[in-house]
Amino acid sequence: MIDEGRRNILGINVSVVNYATVVSKVLAACRTPQAFTVSALAVHGVTEGARDANHGYRLNHIDILAPDGQPVRWALNWIYKVKLKERVYGPELMLRICKAAANEQIPIFLYGSSKKVLSQLRINLVNKHPNLKIAGAEPSKFRQLSENECVAVHSQIAASGAKIVFVGLGCPRQEVWAYENAPELQMPVVAVGAAFDFNAGLLEQAPHWMQARGLEWLFRLAQEPRRLYRRYLYLNSYFLLNLGLQKMGLRRNASQQQTKPRHPLNYG
Repeated sequence: MIDEGRRNILGINVSVVNYATVVSKVLAACRTPQAFTVSALAVHGVTEGARDANHGYRLNHIDILAPDGQPVRWALNWIYKVKLKERVYGPELMLRICKAAANEQIPIFLYGSSKKVLSQLRINLVNKHPNLKIAGAEPSKFRQLSENECVAVHSQIAASGAKIVFVGLGCPRQEVWAYENAPELQMPVVAVGAAFDFNAGLLEQAPHWMQARGLEWLFRLAQEPRRLYRRYLYLNSYFLLNLGLQKMGLRRNASQQQTKPRHPLNYG
């Protein structure tokens, strides 16, 4: 296992970990049980936190921010010489946690995405891991929830008997959800982004050679150009420019300007 603490990338404290470490810590937290938050963070997630002081605060109070994107892993290696050999890819992390949960008969809950995705995801996960117990699933309402609706979600998850919650609301909503809801749930909350769609088989993943070279963004841009072109062209440029400034010591530490959010956003 690899766990070398956290390193600042654009003011976001990314965890220097591998798959084995994250899986081990998630399972340990659900045995206790205790609130424990994980997010698989790519360039999009880092830049969202770097540009928003409130969101940066949330990210830096999530227990593990795993380096999902290859550029995030490269940034850690380039600036801090940590020599991480692989990223912690959200879809793969989800499968590894599910395998461990199935082996220990730990029930999971799926929160987010759509009914169609959740239906196929449940089938695929159980096909891969026949002993996996999926205690429940709830699709996103794609809006902010009232306080009563939030309480109802907490009650639903608690009543299901689940010990781990996977969240697939997309970045940055899923990280907000993990930050706001884990304390109430007192169990691990793992934000895995597009892993729901990928593991459901409803969204095609980039070929391995593109993933290894950090070109997954280009593959997804080709799939959904209208939705993603602003995100990737702007945010990738922002990330590279500011990473260079950080390396040269010309960028102010954004974490010093981060502020605790005054009100919950109640994404659902």
